[in-house]
Amino acid sequence: MNMTDSTITDSTIIDGCDTVVKLWRTQCLARGNRVAHREKDLGIWQSHSWQDYYQRARGIGVALLSLGLQRGQVASILSEDNKEWLYCDLGICGAGGISNGIYTTDSAEQLAYLINDSESVFLFVENDEQLDKYLTIRDRVPSLKKVIVFERKGLRDFNDPMVMFLDELYQLGDTSDADDIFSAAIELSQPDDVRMLIYTSGTTGAPKGAMITHRNVMFQLHALQDMLDVTPQDEQLCFLPLCHILERLISVEIPIHKGSTVNFAESPETVFDNLREVSPHTFTAVPRLWEKMYSSLSNRRSDATAFGRWAFDRAVAAGHAFKATDTPSLLTRLQFHIWNLLVLRNVRDMIGMANIRRATTGAAPISPDLIRWFQAIGVPLYEGYGMTESSGVISLNTHQRQQIGTVGHAIPGTDIKISDAGEICIRGGNVFAGYWRKPEKTAEDIRDGWLHTGDTGRLVDGMLVITGRIKDIIITAGGKNITPAEIESRLKFSQYISDAVVIGDKRKYLTCLIMIDQENVEKFAQDNQVAFSDFTSLCRTDDVIALIDSVIRETNQAFAQVEQIKYFRLIDVLLTAEDEELTATMKLKRSLVEKKHNDLIDSMYQD
Repeated sequence: MNMTDSTITDSTIIDGCDTVVKLWRTQCLARGNRVAHREKDLGIWQSHSWQDYYQRARGIGVALLSLGLQRGQVASILSEDNKEWLYCDLGICGAGGISNGIYTTDSAEQLAYLINDSESVFLFVENDEQLDKYLTIRDRVPSLKKVIVFERKGLRDFNDPMVMFLDELYQLGDTSDADDIFSAAIELSQPDDVRMLIYTSGTTGAPKGAMITHRNVMFQLHALQDMLDVTPQDEQLCFLPLCHILERLISVEIPIHKGSTVNFAESPETVFDNLREVSPHTFTAVPRLWEKMYSSLSNRRSDATAFGRWAFDRAVAAGHAFKATDTPSLLTRLQFHIWNLLVLRNVRDMIGMANIRRATTGAAPISPDLIRWFQAIGVPLYEGYGMTESSGVISLNTHQRQQIGTVGHAIPGTDIKISDAGEICIRGGNVFAGYWRKPEKTAEDIRDGWLHTGDTGRLVDGMLVITGRIKDIIITAGGKNITPAEIESRLKFSQYISDAVVIGDKRKYLTCLIMIDQENVEKFAQDNQVAFSDFTSLCRTDDVIALIDSVIRETNQAFAQVEQIKYFRLIDVLLTAEDEELTATMKLKRSLVEKKHNDLIDSMYQD
């Protein structure tokens, strides 16, 4: 059994505060008119201060208390990322409640389940579209006391006794003794109070609400303060759903501690434009975004002149040579700096990375070659590892200590061990308090103080290597154990493949379902005069099938014969975050994909 050791502390005190909400109040009052958030209004970035942050959240918190919110009760937020999301989050928390984020892509049925499971007493919704979901299931959610809508657009004449608007809530909380009421509620907060509920994606059953306590978050903030070098001058971009533990930690908790400015992306579709506008100093994203960024630059290279392609390739090669060793020669350093001046800094500017000091990736596996490529062009990309039940981060590569192909070393105060079965287990202040009102599920995952992650891996000189998920391990008909994650990660390094699911459990050989990258494959088809009318017809053309076949053959060369893919099929339906096969962070849900595309899979095993 492999294991890392560290010191575990019972509680964490930051600036004299033992809970997040106490720290938040202290920092808001100290920072005053400094900019906390930026958000676009009619195409113009508008700034909002820490004072605004506190006063708006205070108004919400005091109003909720007047409407009957009790300590430990849940209020849910159904909205895209925006400043109001944070105002509600901290207002709920300050009043002693528990905030719970709900994905805007969730259906009305899913909304009903989450409200009932969490027994939410208040629901915040962004607009008329999200309000419609509530109205569809209103008779099935008896715990709700009130629904609060952010935007009046499309609802000017709407009137319902169960529904009020956010500006009305602000007015309700604007009392002469509001600060005394809110401050008193904040002082009652304790480290073991639940800071937030984060519902799991439910890929193996109904979603479960993970209870993340103030103690958990304060532990993360203290452990990460040296590993993630965030400063008050830093600009960040918030674009992943705030319902996800990663974005919540990066865009809410850490800025409270460090004072960085959070810029909200206009929408998931405008992330790349907003990146170029903000040019953040630190940036955290899931592998899918890094893959899209790489694909975009690959397309630009293809469209460049012969000289432009030559210069780009030489610049990237110089970057690879510079990063290949900790002690590059004088000539290697000189060549890199020349190519950086001539080419690479312009490349970084094109993708909004002109000011980047640290970039991180997590929430799903990423190809090591992709990390090397970004580092070669001057984007210091580091991979980390975590999960909802670890309150965010478990391990992380850093500038000081990095090994590409691993997910880094344990954050301070966290123990990692590999069980005899190869499962990664952790212990520390980041282990969550359990699943909301599901003690039997909690007991399955936390045993003898150790969180059993469900991931398999190994420790190499203290650095953690993830090999896959236990439930995803393929045992072939010949008895060979195969973890598909590495194969899938290599496939996704291709600019033509968006996602992949390797199949083969209890079967004679491996096959694969492929989701092509629409933008890049369409460009390939146009460049090669391949006729198609829609996404389905694109997937069925001989040229596209041959293109993906060449990627499969090239990938197979990196693996033993038993690990090679024999046949593949293309999923000819374009999937988005609204589809049940995808999580909000754009990961395919393996079990649902296999079930829904069972006929495709069977067609590959008919010989």
